[in-house]
Amino acid sequence: MSVVIVIPARHASTRYPGKPLVGLTGASGESRSLIRRSWDAARTVRGADRVIVATDDDRIADHARDFGAEVAMTSTSCRNGTERCAEAVTNLGLNPEIVVNLQGDAPLTPSWFIEDLVAALRDHPSAQMATPVLNCTGAMRADLLDDRAHGRVGGTTAVFGQGGLALYFSKEVIPFVPGEIAPDAPSPVFHHVGVYAYRPGALSAYPTWPEGPLERLEGLEQLRFLEQGRPVLCVQVEARGRAFWELNNPEDVPRIEEMMRQMGLD
Repeated sequence: MSVVIVIPARHASTRYPGKPLVGLTGASGESRSLIRRSWDAARTVRGADRVIVATDDDRIADHARDFGAEVAMTSTSCRNGTERCAEAVTNLGLNPEIVVNLQGDAPLTPSWFIEDLVAALRDHPSAQMATPVLNCTGAMRADLLDDRAHGRVGGTTAVFGQGGLALYFSKEVIPFVPGEIAPDAPSPVFHHVGVYAYRPGALSAYPTWPEGPLERLEGLEQLRFLEQGRPVLCVQVEARGRAFWELNNPEDVPRIEEMMRQMGLD
């Protein structure tokens, strides 16, 4: 087995309880749950041998099985999606080359984001984990700033150095940019896409590392790697005309549905 995609999903979200079961209406007018749309996205990835929904909630598990997904039940003690992925892989006795964590709130993730991510991790043997970043236009940056100005926890941004190695991730919009940027112009801001590819050894070790102060403050699981001094590879991906947004708040539902209609996604 080469590549396994795990979709961690929990019902008891602090910001949006029951989020995986929220319906999203596509261009055809059909409503499908967020977890179903994330599973549909995962199944389009070339080279993925297995797609698994990992959850601690019977409602999500039953719903996922109803639409044909393989489900791994995990404990309620998992503190984030990475820990849930690690437990699912261990419980199922899997030994893949690479494990991909496709967050259950990112149904607009294009297949090539994940394919490029896997390829980059294979090409960089020193990296223990890799994650995609998308260069923000002025309009995308403005949307992120608008979320913060209104007290909403929106997308995450990333800064990285030479070779793509991550320096920091934040729910604030970083780096600081003086002045305005035209809506269609590129900016120095990179939107972190909530997908991770791990080497199995790093993934199995992750739950044994203590949660650090930065991870606790930001609520970003990938910061545990940085706080442990583990290299994280940021992989620049191309939108190819596709809009991308994650479902973090109830206000994101109409935004994502409108994006789906504009792109003709069912």
